[in-house]
Amino acid sequence: MIGHSYGMDIQLKATELAATILAAASPSQISAACAGVEAFLQKHTPDQCRWFFSLTFPTLICKIFGFDESSSPPPKSQSPNGWIDVAILSADSELAGRIFGLLSPNGVLLSSIAAVDRLSLVKYVFPIERLPEWVRYMLQNQQDCRVLVDLCPLFKDRVKEESSTGLPSQVQLSVFEYFLFWFVYYPVCRGSSEGSDGVRVQRRKKFRLENWAYSIPGLCSSKRGNEQKNEVNLYVRLLYAYLRVYVPMYDLSAYQPYHSSLLHHSWGYDTSVTERAEFLVNALIHFWLIDNDFSPLPVSVCKSYGVTLPFRSVFGENAPTTGLGEVIDVFVKYMTLSSVVCIEGLDKTESNGSPLWKVSRSFDVINPMEVSSDVHSNNSWNTWIRRPLYRFVLRTFLFCPVESSIKNVSQVFTVWVNYMEPWKVSLQEFPELDAAIGMPPTNTSGVFQSSECSYSTTWRSFVLANYLYYSSLVMHFFGFAHKFLHTDPEVIVQMVSKVINILTSSAELMDLIKNMDAAYHSKPRGSSKSMANALYRFVPAIREQLQDWENGLCESDADGSFLHENWNKDLRLFSEGDDGGQQLLQLFVLRAESELQALTGDNLVQSLKCLDSLKAQLGSLFGGAIVKSSSRTQEERQHQQTPDEMFRPRSFGNHKVPDVKYKGDWMKRPISDDEIAWLAKLLVDISAWLNESLGLNQVNSSHEGSAWSYVDLSGDGGNVSGLMDAMKMLLFLLSSWFIALGNAGLMFMRKHGLKINLRILASKKVMVVFLVVAAFGMLRKAIS
Repeated sequence: MIGHSYGMDIQLKATELAATILAAASPSQISAACAGVEAFLQKHTPDQCRWFFSLTFPTLICKIFGFDESSSPPPKSQSPNGWIDVAILSADSELAGRIFGLLSPNGVLLSSIAAVDRLSLVKYVFPIERLPEWVRYMLQNQQDCRVLVDLCPLFKDRVKEESSTGLPSQVQLSVFEYFLFWFVYYPVCRGSSEGSDGVRVQRRKKFRLENWAYSIPGLCSSKRGNEQKNEVNLYVRLLYAYLRVYVPMYDLSAYQPYHSSLLHHSWGYDTSVTERAEFLVNALIHFWLIDNDFSPLPVSVCKSYGVTLPFRSVFGENAPTTGLGEVIDVFVKYMTLSSVVCIEGLDKTESNGSPLWKVSRSFDVINPMEVSSDVHSNNSWNTWIRRPLYRFVLRTFLFCPVESSIKNVSQVFTVWVNYMEPWKVSLQEFPELDAAIGMPPTNTSGVFQSSECSYSTTWRSFVLANYLYYSSLVMHFFGFAHKFLHTDPEVIVQMVSKVINILTSSAELMDLIKNMDAAYHSKPRGSSKSMANALYRFVPAIREQLQDWENGLCESDADGSFLHENWNKDLRLFSEGDDGGQQLLQLFVLRAESELQALTGDNLVQSLKCLDSLKAQLGSLFGGAIVKSSSRTQEERQHQQTPDEMFRPRSFGNHKVPDVKYKGDWMKRPISDDEIAWLAKLLVDISAWLNESLGLNQVNSSHEGSAWSYVDLSGDGGNVSGLMDAMKMLLFLLSSWFIALGNAGLMFMRKHGLKINLRILASKKVMVVFLVVAAFGMLRKAIS
């Protein structure tokens, strides 16, 4: 009886604590609620804490992340009143420290969670509506649900089928797993809501990119960067703390010495470290990098299980969730550092006094086909993120909506350029984060401070294993730069210059990229000692990577892109063809020079200097002047391709529409914010069909005469008798006259290269005028 009374007392206290947490909104109330949670957990044993995790913990999660507890299934939406949001918006360092102390890996809350999970006292069901989109799709039927468990280790032993009751499958998690799922889902939910709001805001504001420069490393001045330096974001601090504590900095093989795969654990060793690390990394990858990707898994994995994922028809060409760039940058840096760099003998030093270190898992001593193997077949964390990160960056560049907030693209660009320079990782970010979470600096940070922050041959394995980041993805980015050059040429030129500067930052790196490209496009011949032949053994793996990482991606014929005919087939960065990197960048420089003429004053001077620097970098990359002298002959100018010819869209009918360019305008330019998108695409298609049908795509010969249609009135046609014959003759004359005018108009248009352009009717201003006139007519008719 006493035990029952004590249990009821604990239950009552847990209920009261939940009410206190639910009412906490101000900084003082939040601090008091945090103190109450810590006091309750410190006072009770794990078995007694069952009431807390049954009654109080779900409310605590909703308040921490700002979810709406009243929705079903909870939480459904997100409000700006979450404790993390309050701490960030108020810039209250004391409150942020209080919340961080509560959620810290070494705090009493996470310690209590570990104790409860060891006893398996509580299990939670995570709402299916909050899972990544591709996972949500597969859980809709039992057959895909069973395959999902094998395809994705994140859900192994966590999906419970409900075939007997007819209910959908459930994802059952321990307390720690449940907390991490909500922690990872928080920026996804926040980014989705901000993304939808950003579209509405951008429609009312002129689309500009001037804020890009201040969010991209190396593009802003140091003075401005120092002025805007803020305290580390609370969520970023928590993310880094969880990575630092739960994900080992080195390969997990150190924890399972007799196994080479993360999926084969030995019961003779403690598997909690590997299982916890795998769960966290997998959750971050699937919630952040994959989510709505229509090719979420490697093609080889799907084939091995006989699974076909028709996600392209379900998800469409959607960009990844917005607002994830900052947290993904921290995650990718940590993964890159922990998987690539292995510190050996930190207590030992070389003769020059610098620490002894090397890059682990040299690409030269492993099977080249491991490059495209399953993400879970290698102990290196880098193999887990290569494909998801590549597709995340590529989908952002390809499917970035013009009307959305451009801040997302700038963040993703930062993630990409940082990933291409792993030798610069942790010089500034990690020591700062170590200090923010109150932990001593990692040994890795000290090593990097003692080593040169530039490419060396020790990074050769990393570059080859991630070669598509330095080749194919660069070409896709150039297409993105062309597409958005007109929006802000100054910043776009700086971004292109940043990428080229990475490729040319080291002669050894540039030679490696060029030699690998040469090996890719050639066959081994002669001595195997040549660099190209030595690299040829990696070609099959890179070719398989290209097909796998860009699986299912294609571009519509109205997006103004340039990779239609060579999509997902070859590496074109050093190709000398019309669609190669050299021609593409030469055209970019010419377009940029034209666009920059609109600038004035210091902006023009600085932009031209940046463009001159870009020309010099391009000359170094391609081995000569990228832009030919302006004194080229007339014959060279005639053979020089125009921008419209270079960026012509897919063929229409029997013609490759150069062809479908309009006088003074490019029909396939990106949809602008003053047009109705669906109507513009429809009118473009109608215009192309009319031009094709009327022969306006044909080149008019200079020898064509002006063959006018005429009416022959000789013969019986001259004898007109009766009213009906007179009416027929008059109608015939009028028809002939209109046909003659039409033919004359068509000949005039062909002669002067004019074509039908109905796209102007998609203008919002034109539609507003049309609606006003229609409404006025209807109102006048109703009144009369």
